[in-house]
Amino acid sequence: MKISKLKIMIDENVLVDIAFDIHSSLALVGQSGSGKSLTLKALLGMLPNEMNLELECSSDFELVAGKSVAFIPQNPFTALSPLTKIEKQFFVDESRVKELFDSVGLSHNLLGRFPPELSGGQLQRVVIAMALSNKPKLLLLDEPTTALDSETRVMIIDLLKALEKQEKFKMLFVTHDISSAENLCEHICVIKEGKVVESGLMDEVINRPQQKYTKILIEANFANREFRV
Repeated sequence: MKISKLKIMIDENVLVDIAFDIHSSLALVGQSGSGKSLTLKALLGMLPNEMNLELECSSDFELVAGKSVAFIPQNPFTALSPLTKIEKQFFVDESRVKELFDSVGLSHNLLGRFPPELSGGQLQRVVIAMALSNKPKLLLLDEPTTALDSETRVMIIDLLKALEKQEKFKMLFVTHDISSAENLCEHICVIKEGKVVESGLMDEVINRPQQKYTKILIEANFANREFRV
């Protein structure tokens, strides 16, 4: 999947003007306000009305949120109703829900519980199962491991890696967690003020960054916090 142009503007003010390829899994990193969230919203069709989008994309599927494109938020509670049982929050049949629970390693017994009764890791796996219910071609992830402890973070990353191969979807992973990005994604794209400053294979960029901005981000190891320069 190739995004040859993604340009977001308010009047004549350009907020984001980037291009990138998602060969399989791509980490999108940058400081707060660099344009990461706007990029996700653009791909989900959720930009505010006052923003104008120019999007040129070559892909073997159409970008349709909720069908070919699925989203996993940073906080799973934002995707779940705390007063509704888990089983009632899926919009596919029961057999498919159980199949999804099996794929993310959750017991079927949890279906009859309410979200506050589950741990953070369990909730994130529920949200992953929901995201996969329509067999998306592209999975967008917005810091899905930030609020998790280190052990659970590793488990979620390993799960996503396994599901990527099993379900054959592409991933765009927005994160500040360098170690998670390294473990999950093959490629990385670093953006600053709405522009790409460096991109390439994860190992090459992490070990031999060419731009000062990239070096600062890596050296700061901006896990678990916004890093501002």
